[in-house]
Amino acid sequence: MFHIDPKSQTPLYLQLYRQLKNEINTHYKIGEKLPSIRALSVQYNLSKTTVQSAYSQLYAEGYIESRPKRGYFVSAHHFEDFKASTTQETKPQKSLTYRYDFFPAQLTKESFPLKIWKRIFHKAIDESVDFGAYHDGKGDVLLREEICRYLRASRGVNCRAEQIVVCSGFSDAMGLVAKLLRERYQHFGMESPGYHVARRVFEEYGYEVEKIAVGKEGLEVKALASSTAQIVYITPSHQYPTGVSMPISRRLELLSFIAKTGGLILEDDYDSELSYANRPIPSLQGLDYHDRVVYLGTFAKALSPALRVAYMVLPEHLLPCFDASYDAHFPRVSLTTQKTLALFLKEGHWDRHLRKIRTLNHKKHDLMLKTLQKSLKSSMKVLSKGGGLAILIYPTVKFDFEKLKTLAEQKGIKIYFAKERCGGEFEAIRMGFGGFGLDEIQEAVEAFSEIWWESCLL
Repeated sequence: MFHIDPKSQTPLYLQLYRQLKNEINTHYKIGEKLPSIRALSVQYNLSKTTVQSAYSQLYAEGYIESRPKRGYFVSAHHFEDFKASTTQETKPQKSLTYRYDFFPAQLTKESFPLKIWKRIFHKAIDESVDFGAYHDGKGDVLLREEICRYLRASRGVNCRAEQIVVCSGFSDAMGLVAKLLRERYQHFGMESPGYHVARRVFEEYGYEVEKIAVGKEGLEVKALASSTAQIVYITPSHQYPTGVSMPISRRLELLSFIAKTGGLILEDDYDSELSYANRPIPSLQGLDYHDRVVYLGTFAKALSPALRVAYMVLPEHLLPCFDASYDAHFPRVSLTTQKTLALFLKEGHWDRHLRKIRTLNHKKHDLMLKTLQKSLKSSMKVLSKGGGLAILIYPTVKFDFEKLKTLAEQKGIKIYFAKERCGGEFEAIRMGFGGFGLDEIQEAVEAFSEIWWESCLL
């Protein structure tokens, strides 16, 4: 018996094909006849076209053969060898469902303003939208104007709408920058520890990547000066993953050095909206009078990672380079998403949402911090707090990290470590709170504390 679910997003013919293939691999013999198309369509209330499509796929892959006026039969052509290898390669893997997931960059499903978004969507997508045309490669004009307005007011960014390029997430923005710059730059510097995606993108475009040390005030400018890096990627407002903020004096020192060398700074301001203790320092780009900073932002941390909307502010001197590129011809984000987001910003929903999400995550942050301190006491120290979607901790006692990882898997607790993703010598356990409801945090931390104490070598 096959189970065909008409409500599934998987096409009916594909459901049937997969189940027939499994039956052939496990139960049928070479030369054995399969049920007729008519018989299967009647038995499972499927159209003959659906059954025919499933059989056609099996035929194309060599599982079955067609015999005129007789029907379909299991193929005899080298099938035993193929069957053995296929069965071995497609052995199902066990998937672990976690009770608690401390992912450090996640929002709850309920935090997205779905009702407002749906209403704005219908308002934004009307008969005036031209779905038959290729639109501006930089992005919807209204959206870029609204982003520009927001950045000037909240982050002190000096920009025009013409400088903004709307991108499909951070990695897309970094890939675009890497393509634009590869004819004039070859050496890429990044913070160590730092965001692994930035490194991987530039490595894929053939750049020489050099790690630049991060100290108590952020990226070490002296270390940068002694490197060969011409471009440097930094997260100055909330360094990833250490959490340190680069003070104004260090920012000015970095800008001065880059201006003298003719280099470029990629400023990633990834979670400046989620600052709970103090207002974030204004952007480094706003201090730049030499046109040497590419500013990168995203809607992933405060609105939705699923929308895949990020943006960058290009320096004026790079605009001709972008306009002459192939990428300038085609938008990188769905027009419907851009139009909806533009109106979401224009009508003030973004500002109201930010106040709400900041307040909510501030409460989550404080509750997790309080619960960690109560549960783990003096056995841990807090390395980073006060912003973003995670608190970083580290043991103050002798500790068995491998035992912690093993126990976490056994107990269905997903935990994350800084060094695994960021490199360098900095290590921390990244306790994400954004994906939990307020009523879930205490229970999750208490479950984590049990395996923590078992891993302490007291």
